[in-house]
Amino acid sequence: MMSRSYTNLLDLASGNFPAMGQPRERKRLPRVMTVPGVISELDDDVASVTSDVPSSVVQDRIIIVGNQLPVKAKRRPDNKGWSFSWDEDSLLLQLKDGLPEEMEVLYVGSLRADIDLSEQDDVSQVLLDKFKCVPAFLPPDILSKFYHGFCKQYLWPLFHYMLPISGNHGGRFDRSLWEAYVAANKIFSQRVIEVINPEDDYVWIHDYHLMVLPTFLRRRFNRLRMGFFLHSPFPSSEIYRTLPVREEILKALLNSDLIGFHTFDYARHFLSCCSRMLGLEYQSKRGYIGLEYYGRTVGIKIMPVGIHMGQIQSVLKLADKDWRVEELKQQFEGKTVLLGVDDMDIFKGVNLKLLAMEQLLKQHPKWQRRAVLVQITNPARGRGRDLEEVQAEIQESCRRINETFGRPGYEPVVFIDRPVSLSERSAYFTIAECVVVAAVRDGMNLTPYEYIVCRQGVSGSESSSGSSGPKKSMLVVSEFIGCSPSLSGAIRVNPWNIEATAEAMNEAISMADSEKQLRHEKHYRYVSTHDVAYWSRSFYQDMERTCKDHFRRRCWGIGLSFGFRVVALDPNFKKLNIDQIESAYIKSKNRAILLDYDGTVMPQTTINKTPNQEVISIINTLCSDVKNTVFVVSGRGRDSLGKWFDPCKKLGIAAEHGYFMRWSVDEDWENCGQSSDFGWTQIAEPVMKLYTEATDGSSIEKKESALVWHHRDADPGFGAAQAKELLDHLESVLANEPVAVKSGQCIVEVKPQGISKGSVAEKIFTSMAESGRQADFVLCIGDDRSDEDMFESIDNAIANGNLTSSKSVFACTVGQKPSKAKYYLDDTTDVINMLEALAEASDPSPSAASSP
Repeated sequence: MMSRSYTNLLDLASGNFPAMGQPRERKRLPRVMTVPGVISELDDDVASVTSDVPSSVVQDRIIIVGNQLPVKAKRRPDNKGWSFSWDEDSLLLQLKDGLPEEMEVLYVGSLRADIDLSEQDDVSQVLLDKFKCVPAFLPPDILSKFYHGFCKQYLWPLFHYMLPISGNHGGRFDRSLWEAYVAANKIFSQRVIEVINPEDDYVWIHDYHLMVLPTFLRRRFNRLRMGFFLHSPFPSSEIYRTLPVREEILKALLNSDLIGFHTFDYARHFLSCCSRMLGLEYQSKRGYIGLEYYGRTVGIKIMPVGIHMGQIQSVLKLADKDWRVEELKQQFEGKTVLLGVDDMDIFKGVNLKLLAMEQLLKQHPKWQRRAVLVQITNPARGRGRDLEEVQAEIQESCRRINETFGRPGYEPVVFIDRPVSLSERSAYFTIAECVVVAAVRDGMNLTPYEYIVCRQGVSGSESSSGSSGPKKSMLVVSEFIGCSPSLSGAIRVNPWNIEATAEAMNEAISMADSEKQLRHEKHYRYVSTHDVAYWSRSFYQDMERTCKDHFRRRCWGIGLSFGFRVVALDPNFKKLNIDQIESAYIKSKNRAILLDYDGTVMPQTTINKTPNQEVISIINTLCSDVKNTVFVVSGRGRDSLGKWFDPCKKLGIAAEHGYFMRWSVDEDWENCGQSSDFGWTQIAEPVMKLYTEATDGSSIEKKESALVWHHRDADPGFGAAQAKELLDHLESVLANEPVAVKSGQCIVEVKPQGISKGSVAEKIFTSMAESGRQADFVLCIGDDRSDEDMFESIDNAIANGNLTSSKSVFACTVGQKPSKAKYYLDDTTDVINMLEALAEASDPSPSAASSP
């Protein structure tokens, strides 16, 4: 069943935007090709492009996709056409330094300028020819709702821990903004598709503006090598789950091969959301974190971005910078300068910083007339009432502080509310004793990195750090920004605690020079080696590693709209074909059919576990064929299984993983255990009770031969952690007892040694062989770890000669996951359909046993 949040997405994914109308059809860019051949236009109804053979001509190329291209557009003075230049401050441009030299880089994104419809084709051609850039032109109605609407009203506040429900819509989610977001991402995908060679190119998508783009691209190219990096924070699951389209965005991101975050906190929050909302668990293998998603391993990359060292060092050599440094030295002569450089943003904590400066001057009067806070504020990128209120608060705080503590020739707060060039900014960094960052939430914030490099200066420059002596710097940074973990020598503060921030500022400017020098050296070693090139090189190498098996695996797409995902499987792991198994079934003479119950014949989510009449009828039909030996092999107790399957007179049942076993209703239960001593339960049960009391939603199931601790109804994260702890605890206290402690799907079980579903299968195969009915057809189906023992026992039976050499073996797991089985079925519905087909092919007549 499709959730209500998918409303109109089938239309959207097909290019129908009912809320905004259709954008006018434009001429497409010529396809940029590195392989010979004909590439058709990929219309929406064309199937996904896949090929088992890599292209004959391989030329490494990467397509960088961001909301904005790394170019500046300027109208020509004569108003005839446009002139373009590289935006040297753009991260998308700077990251090229970390990519292989021979790699071609293509950019896809929008322009900051408003290009008239009649000029768009010419502009596209110029940008492609001269800059290798492909512009995505968004119609004005889509652009406004996409950027200022969904991105800035919903995603930006939410990712910065502010619930974005708007009062303008009565607290309701405005779905038209989401539709515009989807429409904009689709336009970006069309521009990528026009220039991509899917088997040779890498695609690297950047930031929260384009989080559903991976789905549009993956629908077209199943094996596309694609990475995504989020430059903003990712909120905790408690915040993120308030977003009405939360699952659509998560599933879209998971269509990437590698997802990058600045810090472990952001990655941890994302993984928690995947666990709680999609039921996905991550694994760490040899230092790499991966999420198993329909047979694909989605890599998780944790790497904070760095600065462009070359750009800053070249600025430090400029003469106008040196001139500005001297000018600032004269202006602030005899003063200790604290510096803040922030965007005008509700999350940058500028007013909190001003309040801390006010507190510093109150608590430490010695800094009056001596300490100056220079606050540079870049123009706001967003708009809205909240932003206007923040601006008013900042102006009021500046006025109050300067009126209270200002004196002739001394202004404690210098507020610069205008764009400041990197050259002028570096001059301020050079003369500042301390940089203060008080953001209440920020994805990364590279201001401290720039400050450290400017204080270090460049060799041979007399103005670096203001002297030719030892270099020193100090940082007071919010613990809520992405760069904070990497700056271990900084003084970290909670910016909401005004008094503590003021004390940190006092400590920073009062610290001994020798200590400042040591902290500076530590920071400079990190910043200079972990620059933007290091970051992009590391991400690209991880993308290569994550995608290395793309062309070896079988892939196909399933699902509608943002439920779309790619299933990727090992070539030897196949979906069980009903026609194939039915053909083998009809030809065989002696069949062994072994069925797990929960999760195989009965869905795990069903509360009432009693089999319905359809299941009973199918199993009865299979049992009535004398060629068949049919067993239900389950972890459940013999009483419930015996009661449920009482109508199936010829059905064999192995209960409690084979501790109890019977061949039919008419026969008695066999006890297959090696020991009847259950004294260990007096040790295990009290331990389980401790964990049950401490874990809400958990419970203990007492079987005749085993104890099982269930945590399916507990909090997913806490339940899994408690299960791991309980497993270790039980293994420790039961080390000398004749029992095995095992973990399974939301369970921890203690059972006698030597009892497993594998031993059940071996007994069945051996008994059939000894009675002259050696099995030539084996069907074994299960869904969890305990069933893997059954699959393994089939190989042992073949080696021991208990199965004929001309056997047909179908070991099948339920769900696509790593398994010893060679086949899979998607769910219990598939299992029932397959069993029904075998039942229809069965011969219930007594003469069947003698038929050839």
